[in-house]
Amino acid sequence: MTSPQDDPPARNPFTGSGYYPAPDDGGTSMLSGVEDRPSPPVNRYHGGLDFALLVLRVLLAAIMGAHGLQKVFGLFQGPGIAGTARMLESLGYTAQPTLLAWITGLSELVGALLVVLGLFTQIGAAALLGVTANAVYAQWRGGFFEPNGFEFELLLAGVAFALLFTGSGRVALDLNTPWRRRPVPFGAFFLLVAAAAAVVVIVLAR
Repeated sequence: MTSPQDDPPARNPFTGSGYYPAPDDGGTSMLSGVEDRPSPPVNRYHGGLDFALLVLRVLLAAIMGAHGLQKVFGLFQGPGIAGTARMLESLGYTAQPTLLAWITGLSELVGALLVVLGLFTQIGAAALLGVTANAVYAQWRGGFFEPNGFEFELLLAGVAFALLFTGSGRVALDLNTPWRRRPVPFGAFFLLVAAAAAVVVIVLAR
C-alpha cells in the first residue's frame, strides 16, 4: 500500500502535459508556473509587420505630402493656394475657400511629416483621414471609378484609418510612447477627432 506522498502529482487540465506541484511540495498555486513566466517585451521587433507598416507610412506620406506641396507652394505644377481655393469652390466649398485651402494644404503637409517620421503617428493619420474623408464626400456624386470617382481618395482614407489603430510600428520615433503601447484607445479617440473635423468642414464650408 502506497502512502499519499508516493502518488504522482495531478496532470495539468489546461495543457494535459504538465504537472501541478502537490501541496506538501510547497506549491502555492495551480498557475504558479504560468505566473512566473516573463511577459514579452512591449517593443519586440515584429519583422514583416513593422516593415509593412513602414512601407504604408512612406507611401501615404509621399502621396499626401506631394499634394500638400502642390496646394501650399504650387510645386509639382500645383495650383497653389489661389488655385486650390478655386478648386474647392468648384466642389461646393464656397464659404472661406482660401482659409480652407490653407487648412487642407497644411493638414496634408504636417500629417504626412508626422506619419513618415512615426512621430505622433495617430495625430498625423487623423489629419490625413479628415482631408481624405472630405475628398470622398466631395467626389461621391462622380461615382466610384476614376477619373471623376472617389476610389483613390477612399484608398488613402483607408490607409490613414488603418494606421490610427495599428500605430507606427517599431521603425518610428514613437517607439516608447503610451500611444504606441496602447494604439487602439488612442486610435479610437483620434478617429472621433478626424470625424468631427470632417463634419465641421462639411457643415460650415459648404
